[in-house]
Amino acid sequence: MDDDEPLESETTEETKAQPAARSSDEMLYCEAEAPQVVDKEKLSWESSETDLEIEDSDKFFTGQRELYLEACRLVGVVPVSYFLRNMEESYLNLNHHGLGPNGTKAIAIALVSNTTLITLELADNCIMEEGILSLVQMMRENYYLQEMNVSDNALGLEGARIISQFLQKNYSSLLKLQLSGNNFKDESAELLCQALSANYLIKEMDLSHNHFSDKGGEVLGQMLALNVGLLSLDLSWNNFRSQAAVALCTGLRANVTLKKLDVSMNGFGNEGAAALAEVLRLNGFLAYLDVSSNDISNDGVSKISKGLEFNESLKVLKLFRNPISMDGAMLLILSIKKNPKSKMENLDISNVLVSEQFMKTLDGVYAVHPQLDVIYKAIQGLSVKKNIFQWTNPMKLIQSYADQHNTTVLDFFKSLTPTGMMKMPVDEFWKAMVQQNKVALSRFQLRELIKRLDDKTGTVNFRSARAQRPVPIQLLSRAGPWVCTRHAGWAGLSAKEHPVFILLGPTSPARELPLPHRRAGPTVHPPSRLPLVHSTRLQPQPRAAGWARFWGHSAHSRWSKWLGPGMVKRVLGHITGTTVARRGGITQTGVVT
Repeated sequence: MDDDEPLESETTEETKAQPAARSSDEMLYCEAEAPQVVDKEKLSWESSETDLEIEDSDKFFTGQRELYLEACRLVGVVPVSYFLRNMEESYLNLNHHGLGPNGTKAIAIALVSNTTLITLELADNCIMEEGILSLVQMMRENYYLQEMNVSDNALGLEGARIISQFLQKNYSSLLKLQLSGNNFKDESAELLCQALSANYLIKEMDLSHNHFSDKGGEVLGQMLALNVGLLSLDLSWNNFRSQAAVALCTGLRANVTLKKLDVSMNGFGNEGAAALAEVLRLNGFLAYLDVSSNDISNDGVSKISKGLEFNESLKVLKLFRNPISMDGAMLLILSIKKNPKSKMENLDISNVLVSEQFMKTLDGVYAVHPQLDVIYKAIQGLSVKKNIFQWTNPMKLIQSYADQHNTTVLDFFKSLTPTGMMKMPVDEFWKAMVQQNKVALSRFQLRELIKRLDDKTGTVNFRSARAQRPVPIQLLSRAGPWVCTRHAGWAGLSAKEHPVFILLGPTSPARELPLPHRRAGPTVHPPSRLPLVHSTRLQPQPRAAGWARFWGHSAHSRWSKWLGPGMVKRVLGHITGTTVARRGGITQTGVVT
């Protein structure tokens, strides 16, 4: 009878909860949600509430807004103002909002009938298993949501069981699921792999920063042999060792869909590297492999190199932060040279110091595979700064070419695409820039150019090049013992022995210049078209010859920085029409490119 008493109490509570749904919006949710969510509500969970920001807006769909507010009232949480403002958008970032399980449930209620949301970010909200259950119930009715991030939410074993049961049904539109940092252990891996073995809809899965060991690696390997849907799998920052590495590689040899695998920050060792070599030799589908920080030495690299001699699909291989010397790096590039069908585009060994002889060999590899880019640390005997200062700003070279041929930088970039589009995948842009013969750029310059144009989505946006149009500035230098001078609404200070450069313009060029540090000063309220930077009396500081002080401004603040001779040259190298700074009074006009 003791076992029956809690059941009678639950039945009574459930009977009392059902008549509470009186409004039309509540009835809508009750019809859409399964009864299990009501059962889970009876658990005494503590949820973190967000602050209420009252904003009157008429741009939201009234029914959906009222539905969320009523759901918050029912579960006893404060509505999230960000969600109210953006509930009709295709992307919602609710990371770090302290929602808790009840706050997540209220959001799930509002999203049941949502038809616009595609990506939902809910990382670090302590939603736990009750919160993930609410989301799963919502996704059974919502067929528009495609990407969801529930990382760092302490889901644990029960959360993994709920997700596993959901994924086995294959009736949602979810394509990408991030489950990083959820305290999943080997038991959770078994549940998730049971679902992924049968699921063919999920394309991207993130299981990084969990606690999978060799046993979890074995079941993941079995899943990879059966799965026919995954394109990307992130298993970084787990506890895999050589046994798990062998099991994963066994599954990879049979897998025919996976394109990207990240197993960095594990402990594969040389034994795991030998298993990876077999994967590279037999698997013709894997294009991206990250095995950084896996305790792979030259012995393991030699085995990987043998696999690269036969591989025809891999494009990116990351091996940095492994104990590899220049001898191991030489084996890698020679194996790529021996394979005429190699598609390698990026080899990352950025912790390896190389020699000039290595560079000569690498030039020969580039001649056979011009699409290849090998990232190494530096050349032995040359300082990094000297190596960097040898390169000219790539945008400056392209601008010079455009000026000579009476065209624009934007037209130059658009000519690289067959259709003249404004965007281009990074890998295709790299190939096009290597093959074009209009502007000669080194690989270092090409990497810098991609950093400028990359929109962080794997594509380069040529509009960024158009935004970097020349900004007129004036470089002023005044001699004298800390004399305050004014020009065009600006004030600056100069020391007797060192020049001061004041950067003037309608927009600040500070972001364009390669300054090592920029410190915002007090807020400035511009009284006219150009803001006035109020000077303050500074104590003279002893500086060596060749140093200079740079002043500039952002939208509402000022900044200043002492730079040594090397950085002065580098900054002025980005300014056309100027010479290297000299002592004494200098007045010059330049253009930031």
